[in-house]
Amino acid sequence: MRAAEGIYRSPLDAAGGLTVTGSGRQHACHAVKGRKLPSFAVVLVERGQGFLETAAGGRRHIEGPALFWLFPNRRHCYGPDEGGWDERWALFDGSFTRDFVRLRLIAERQPVVALRHVEEVVQLFASLHVDLINDTPLGQASAASALHNIVISAAREASAAASGGRVDAGHIIEMLRGRALQPLDLAAFAVEHGMSPATLRRKFVAETGLPPKAFQLRVRMDHAKQLLATSDEKIETIAARIGIDDPFYFSRLFHERESCSPSQFRARYRRM
Repeated sequence: MRAAEGIYRSPLDAAGGLTVTGSGRQHACHAVKGRKLPSFAVVLVERGQGFLETAAGGRRHIEGPALFWLFPNRRHCYGPDEGGWDERWALFDGSFTRDFVRLRLIAERQPVVALRHVEEVVQLFASLHVDLINDTPLGQASAASALHNIVISAAREASAAASGGRVDAGHIIEMLRGRALQPLDLAAFAVEHGMSPATLRRKFVAETGLPPKAFQLRVRMDHAKQLLATSDEKIETIAARIGIDDPFYFSRLFHERESCSPSQFRARYRRM
């Protein structure tokens, strides 16, 4: 890796959801000790090994390729062993970070993610860095998009590693999605996949942010919206097709979720 590079930007006035305020890369030979950052950070270790220590996550061994998350206003220490490591880093903030934490895409107690597909992540870091050099509103937006994709890519790697040797959560979710329009005993569904209802619920919340019943209802309502927008079927027929026998109950649920009636939704989005 070439000599250390670093870019630091002030957020644009219009920035809000997600903004990248810095990025860089270097061959690090010394540890960061007892530091706090005012924003989130992600550090990618391409090659080399060392450690990360935080109050929430304890002391973790780092062996590249891997990345780890740093949380704002949390004291942390990290660094390579005597051989040094090649690292890239980015600073970021904004309201979207609350969603990243809420959906467990980044976790303070599990900050380290081992990477199997490091080339994709390296490219995203490189793209982000070029966008910050650009220093325009378009560059800022593109950098935020790259950072968002880094979060998603790392979350996928973490999910795949967590499911190793166990039933794949993504497979279970797709199984429930495929049966969502049918009457479903969720306790029996859990047993069918070799787990307790509590474990099933925990997996769904971790992967989708919703418990199984709420996920099933969302799938049903999404299908109802598709039918409302693309067919002439009566409201009661659509309700029955998604597994709800009472059309008045269906209309009430629909209004609670969409802030409009099924008929209003149909008039608004018909054949878009």
